[in-house]
Amino acid sequence: MLGSLAAGFVGTAAGFGGSDGVDEGQMARMLRLGSTAAAAALAVQICIFERAGKGSKELEKNTDKDLIFREEEGKTLLVPLRPKSSKELKKYTVEEVAKHNTRESIWIIVDDLVYDLTRYIDKHPGGPLMIENMAGKDCTDVFANYHSARVYKQMLPPMLIGQATNVTVPPHVQDFRAIRQELLRRGLFETDMRFYAKMAAWLVSLFFLALYLSVGCTSTSSHMAGAAVMGLFWQQLAGIGHDMGHSGITHHFHFDHAFCSSLVGFMGISVCWWKRNHNTHHIVCNSIEHDPDIQHLPALAVSPEIIKKPFFSTYYKEIKALDAVARFMVSYEHILFYPIMMVARFNLYAQSLIQLFAKEPLHYRKLELCSFAIYFTWVTALVLSLPTWKETFGWLLVSHAVSGLLHVQICCSHFSMDLYHGHAYNDASDEWYITQLKTTMNFDTPPMFDWVHIGLQFQIEHHLFPRLPRHNLREARRLVREVCAKHQIHYHEPGFFQANWETLKCLWNTAKAARLTKKGDSGFYESILWDGLTLNG
Repeated sequence: MLGSLAAGFVGTAAGFGGSDGVDEGQMARMLRLGSTAAAAALAVQICIFERAGKGSKELEKNTDKDLIFREEEGKTLLVPLRPKSSKELKKYTVEEVAKHNTRESIWIIVDDLVYDLTRYIDKHPGGPLMIENMAGKDCTDVFANYHSARVYKQMLPPMLIGQATNVTVPPHVQDFRAIRQELLRRGLFETDMRFYAKMAAWLVSLFFLALYLSVGCTSTSSHMAGAAVMGLFWQQLAGIGHDMGHSGITHHFHFDHAFCSSLVGFMGISVCWWKRNHNTHHIVCNSIEHDPDIQHLPALAVSPEIIKKPFFSTYYKEIKALDAVARFMVSYEHILFYPIMMVARFNLYAQSLIQLFAKEPLHYRKLELCSFAIYFTWVTALVLSLPTWKETFGWLLVSHAVSGLLHVQICCSHFSMDLYHGHAYNDASDEWYITQLKTTMNFDTPPMFDWVHIGLQFQIEHHLFPRLPRHNLREARRLVREVCAKHQIHYHEPGFFQANWETLKCLWNTAKAARLTKKGDSGFYESILWDGLTLNG
């Protein structure tokens, strides 16, 4: 697989070179190199995943309803389900709590208890948007999957104001909660650091191989092969960034964040930006107004519903609409999708820097700015060391195109799934687990290619249990599929290429809808407000 990938990119990039070209002998050597790399990658895969699904220890099953398993830095603890209160708790109905859903008054329900988070919202490490989007809701499951035992013990009690009296727990939710308890009981939230030690060796090998081919060799074909390996390195390193962004390695927020912010010097994507964007995406997955991961106008629209009329993005704080540029782009988005993915990394650079220079509070801002300076310095020095401008351009194109696999993986996980307006988590039909299953798909891939997909092939399990270490997601998948089958809940898991096809069909359907639009149908610039501002008509 790697051999074919490398040979394809080298052959395509040969046109960027000078007179040295790629003769048959060189191509044969490159194919042998690709085959060797593929064999080596397979060996790494076998070594890395040999302990997948095995915890360090198993605990006795918990039969006490007043106790629950929670996770602290990956370790499983048996703790009280609810904090003790010395005062009589006021009783509230779910409907009363739901009224406190604005930034001025934010209440939530966790384990049937009511908490007032209004004064805490700006201090939240995950940013204010996560709390804003869950205001007035029962957050029991989302809270459990994003917070450690320490938060329940130390941070929640001061905000406790009452008890919810009429919370109902559907049978399928009980079973999904039981899966989380089983994963904790078996110690599967604890990271096997040998997995990441092997991943580190794999990444270091990729990085230095990319440097050797790009700088230490003289032929154009070697330089383009080096670019392809660097793109693979960036895509693979993004998997580590994704894991640490969810505190899924050491499970210690500040250590994972600081270490990952240091890695920005190698991967060029801000963790501060990623946390704000990605964590919001998890909470409001595929919400038209709230999920930034499906708000890609003017370049892409994933559903005709998005272009039907202008809407306000609560993430970007702006109106999104089908203006003239967006209409043209969306009309051909099924054709432009892969070319856009090939250069999408450049957009991430821009988004990262915009976030780092924003005024809102961020963790490790200065560290990331220094890391970005290092990243752009070594990348610039590398591409300027190449003998011709054609090779410089070719290296940037090939490296960013290969790393674009990451963007394809993320888009295909959600684009063709259900979308909705506003907020979910209103009743049993769209509570936490159901919403994640409706809006997320897996890729059905053989275990030997798990390294390629960096855990993103198990998006369903990752969305349900975001702090679960990557190497245990396949085991969680087995348990989740059983519950879905029991309750007849659709579990969408096409193959990777089938997922790409479904994404393209989704984009094509939206493209057809965009082509049928006429002036005044949906564009903000064509609205009554715009006509009034421009005295048109």
